[in-house]
Amino acid sequence: MGGSVVMREVYLAPPLICHNVSVNTADDKEIIATIRSWASELGFQDIGFTGVDLGAHEGYLKKWLDAGYEGTMSWMARHGTKRSRPHELVPGTCTVISCRMDYLPEAADSWQVIASSERGFISRYALGRDYHKLIRSRLAKLAERIRTELASGEFRAFVDSAPVLERAIAEQAGMGWIAKNTMLINESAGSWFFLGEIYTDIPLVHSEPKREKHCGTCTACLDTCPTGAFVAPFVLDARRCISYLTIEHKGSIDPALRAKMGNRIYGCDDCQLVCPWNKFASLSKEPDFEPRGDLANPDLVSLFMWTEEEFEQRLQGSPIRRIGHERWLRNIAIALGNADSTSSVISALKSRENDPSELVREHVDWALTQHAARDDSLQNIAVYFDPTSDQPQ
Repeated sequence: MGGSVVMREVYLAPPLICHNVSVNTADDKEIIATIRSWASELGFQDIGFTGVDLGAHEGYLKKWLDAGYEGTMSWMARHGTKRSRPHELVPGTCTVISCRMDYLPEAADSWQVIASSERGFISRYALGRDYHKLIRSRLAKLAERIRTELASGEFRAFVDSAPVLERAIAEQAGMGWIAKNTMLINESAGSWFFLGEIYTDIPLVHSEPKREKHCGTCTACLDTCPTGAFVAPFVLDARRCISYLTIEHKGSIDPALRAKMGNRIYGCDDCQLVCPWNKFASLSKEPDFEPRGDLANPDLVSLFMWTEEEFEQRLQGSPIRRIGHERWLRNIAIALGNADSTSSVISALKSRENDPSELVREHVDWALTQHAARDDSLQNIAVYFDPTSDQPQ
């Protein structure tokens, strides 16, 4: 519960001393306005500026790690305080520019896909091309324009590529608040967006941080989580989170959580789908974020039959590709185990009973067991009730 108290506050960074003094006398307001204009031209919907002191966010991260909520993501603790202290990650940094790019695609209705047991649900951020290269390229272009304009400065751009507390930075930069579901929410754009950062030694005027969180008494995100991954408001136990389980976790998935995962085969958007603030989200205008193929509403059996070569070929340039064919099959096996017991589903599962991967075989066996249990249950009902009689036998 300590973490929930910490995350209810937003902390102001103290004044910073920047070693790059070559632009300290520049017209600050004009520089900021110009950078915002360039960012907009490059496809960013918003940017903000902050310093390197992330206040109590560092303490919150430590408590979260001490609780073991990171699961097998050992890299979360690997870099010590560099994650929460930008100037330690990139010496000389005194300003961080946080950039937002909306990604919500025009795709099949999420709830309808989730309700269709023969279909697979893929988190909406992963329906198009991998965002890392696109955003990193745009950040690099923005940094270069700033460097050229000011004829000074060192810059490093990051998009999930280094130990960076991106949501804490964005909150400090006035981009939104970290909500009860631990997502960053912007009051005019919801939470369907990516974040990227530019670390620089140029002293730019900081944006006004978000001092208040506007979740109020709403608990929709906490209540809707299929696996109960939120141990408290603002505190996520990644070990129970479907996004973690289907993307980051490399091993066997806890049997107690498998049935709760439904047909979510890559990520989970439930806590965003129910968030009232997302009524303000706009569809992305980036062609790269448009759904590829039939990933927005795919047939589970068809996906399960992909060979490794087909997996690599069909998902080339997709963020999904990084989990590999083995974990792809693991995830789909669980979804098929939760699907209606049709001949096509059973046949697909049986076709991989002897898969070379022990991980895949384990989850296929579990799925077949689920169908067998349902079949036994139906047979017991049929035996117990005589359809020709009004009385149970």
